[in-house]
Amino acid sequence: MSVSLFDSFLTTPDMIAVFDDGAVVQAMFSFEEALARAQAAEGMLPDSAARAIAAACKAPLYDIPALVHASRRAGSLAIPLVKELTKTVALHDKDASTFVHFGSTSQDVIDTAMVLVTREAVALLDAGLRQLAATLFELAERHLDTPVMARTLMQPAQVTSFGFKLAAWAAPLVRARERLQSAAARALQLQMGGAVGTLAAMGGKGPAVAQRMAADLGLACPDSAWHTQRDEWVRLGLEVAVLTGSLGKIATDLALMAQGEIGELAEPSGAGRGGSSAMPHKRNPVAAMIALAAANRTPFGAAALLGAMGQQHERGLGNWQAELAEWPGLFLSAHGALSALNEAMAGLQVDAARMRANIDAQRGMVFGEAVSGYLGSFIGRPAAHAMLEELSRAAFATGRDLSEVASEAVDADERLRGKVDIGHWRSLFDPVTAAAPAAAMARAHLLALRRTYAKDES
Repeated sequence: MSVSLFDSFLTTPDMIAVFDDGAVVQAMFSFEEALARAQAAEGMLPDSAARAIAAACKAPLYDIPALVHASRRAGSLAIPLVKELTKTVALHDKDASTFVHFGSTSQDVIDTAMVLVTREAVALLDAGLRQLAATLFELAERHLDTPVMARTLMQPAQVTSFGFKLAAWAAPLVRARERLQSAAARALQLQMGGAVGTLAAMGGKGPAVAQRMAADLGLACPDSAWHTQRDEWVRLGLEVAVLTGSLGKIATDLALMAQGEIGELAEPSGAGRGGSSAMPHKRNPVAAMIALAAANRTPFGAAALLGAMGQQHERGLGNWQAELAEWPGLFLSAHGALSALNEAMAGLQVDAARMRANIDAQRGMVFGEAVSGYLGSFIGRPAAHAMLEELSRAAFATGRDLSEVASEAVDADERLRGKVDIGHWRSLFDPVTAAAPAAAMARAHLLALRRTYAKDES
């Protein structure tokens, strides 16, 4: 598979190699080799013929660009591939060449090849997820008690724990890993049905051949061919798309928190990383950018898979081919986003002092809910709410801290004077105290996530 310059920018060499033309062609040859061995084991062809076919099933023996070019006229890559394979086998064993591809069809070869390379792609995603989740766990444990501003509708809201935020980032990754494994277990199966899915050409031996092939290739053997029943296959692709969306969420938060005006996080620095040719003061979040770009393009690939599901009768016309073209892009984007965020999180710079400064810059306004709740225990919730609104307006108008304005109002109010516990009152305006409930929830959440993560490891 050749990818454009800009595609390469958004993915990894490892994932490109998985879907490389040579890798897919070799996977197709692996299918043909397994087919010959299985048929020989069932007495459908001589062992010598199976060996001759296997010896010719080596991608470097063939002109792959020529095969790809010929496939445009043939309508399928499998047709020129089988033709060239037959010719190559005939050079050494003419009789053996008559058995090449017997009882199979083009879609069997191509679908099984895509299953084989997708298995490698899923393994790459799993490894990247494992790494990113583990890093987020460690960061979350380290910052359970680090106060940070929570923001809703892009505005300062209340104080939370940075560990709580990190655990929330990790949670969908743990779920994605579990669901990817489950979806892959169902989707990564042999495709073997022959011309119309009935294995008719092999008589009663078709099912036994399919079982042998599946075992040989390390794949599940389905009850029947899935030439135009693409549900399990598409579900796997959609799980990859959802994963990429979750990575885009992390990248969005990272980019926003790394903005110069916020300055709470920064990606790793280094020569040539995140700079600007015109503005040397800039430190661009390039990992977040890559993950966001990958996430932005993914919904269209997912929609294409869904749009291609209405395949006609026993062989799709145009929609199966569209699905094949879209499939690698989902994995390329997902792995590009994963790799970028793994790099960012491994060297993430957390500025706890800036987080605290951003909280302090709100002049105590973000503690209003806690203050109102405490005052409500003395004067009732409606009165406390009205009082807090008035105090907030006064603090905002004068540029003073809410804690000062509220303390003066408490001293002046006969309903409250002498009743307020000073120590508790002060704690209402303490960011660490405010973050404590989030820290406690994050601690429990992390424990549950680690359990699921460990179960998926076993």
